[in-house]
Amino acid sequence: MKDIRKNKIFAEDGLTLIVAMDHGATMGPLPGMKDPGKIIASVVQGGADAIMTSYGIATRFGHLFKRVGLILRLDGGTSGLGDRSTGYMQAVYSVNDALRIGADGVVCMGFPGSRWEHHTLPYLSQIVADAHQWGMPVLVEALPRGFEPKEDARTVENIKTATRIAAELGADFIKTHYTGTVDSFREVIDSALVPVVVLGGSKMATDRDVLETVAQAMQAGARGIAMGRNIWQHPFPEKITRALRAIIHDGADVPTATEYLAS
Repeated sequence: MKDIRKNKIFAEDGLTLIVAMDHGATMGPLPGMKDPGKIIASVVQGGADAIMTSYGIATRFGHLFKRVGLILRLDGGTSGLGDRSTGYMQAVYSVNDALRIGADGVVCMGFPGSRWEHHTLPYLSQIVADAHQWGMPVLVEALPRGFEPKEDARTVENIKTATRIAAELGADFIKTHYTGTVDSFREVIDSALVPVVVLGGSKMATDRDVLETVAQAMQAGARGIAMGRNIWQHPFPEKITRALRAIIHDGADVPTATEYLAS
């Protein structure tokens, strides 16, 4: 059953373009997310493979998920109304909730090295155990130190450690930061044990920055992306999705992918 559900997330080539639309549950109505239904329709038309989102969006706009996989965010806890570095993530929905609404996978955070790891890692493990009883794939967002402002929070070694811990705790695939170079990210991929997809993080300065980051991550061995603001805050979400799809699934270089933005 788990393979059947993973086939709704990963395409036949084993790669995936996941659009992350779970931000509003902790950050509220960010710019670009005023109309989630319009965004979903645009990225589906652009060739997204799956959408990672909140319970509210999944149930409100479920009729738009006809050609894409659904990954349900199970955890929450930090809020855009306060300092995210002082909060911790906790499970607010269950695997049963995901099954009930027809999700193809679930996602939760993993914060090795944070002040809250004694909380987040056990609940991550419990989510994995519950999900695997029902053949539900688990995506873990592996972030060393979580959102705490530490200088070593995003070093290559710490990202390697965080992804490996997530895999050892049972993650089926992992979402994490790109480390900045092909060689260093290949180290992360080689030690991760399970497929790794790259997160987008904050809005990047230019489209070329987005496309080059993804192209380099794919060259290093990433299995795709789970990207949010750099897609739905784009003036043309469908076009940037098509450009990203060209890199991920067609192996296009950045200049070729850029042509999709001009068409």
